[in-house]
Amino acid sequence: MADLISDGKTRVAWLATVANINAPTVAELTAGADYTKRITPDGLKVDPSTADVDTSSLASTFDTKTVGRVGFDTEVTFKRGDTVGDDAPYTTLKYGVSGYLVVRRGVAYATAWTIGQVVEVYPITCGEPQNSSPAANEVLKFVSPMKVTDAPATAAVVA
Repeated sequence: MADLISDGKTRVAWLATVANINAPTVAELTAGADYTKRITPDGLKVDPSTADVDTSSLASTFDTKTVGRVGFDTEVTFKRGDTVGDDAPYTTLKYGVSGYLVVRRGVAYATAWTIGQVVEVYPITCGEPQNSSPAANEVLKFVSPMKVTDAPATAAVVA
């Protein structure tokens, strides 16, 4: 049994529109902006959280719970580019901009979008970009805080 290594096996795109988040098309994904090469190696943060719902009663002698609402803490750390094209995430993902963050995991980055691939599609509105403090021997970076505005499709299938 072998482990799946994540290096080079994640692809991230930004789409302005998508007709069906549960079945984004190859054409929609190809037309989107591929931001993968602008994201730092540890810069993709799409962390789900599930709230607890207390199901105990006055008669309970043990605290019981069930699952409640799901939310996502989402932000992406980008490297700044020294040309307009290379700096597209910084110039595009401004406060209040809405779109869709699409993440494909476990498939080589260079593999084209293909029908049947499983992707995650998050409806997003961007927060205020946060410029990272400069540091020696590092690239200039910024963080785009992202708010998930509707239920995402975490197991969408490319159509």
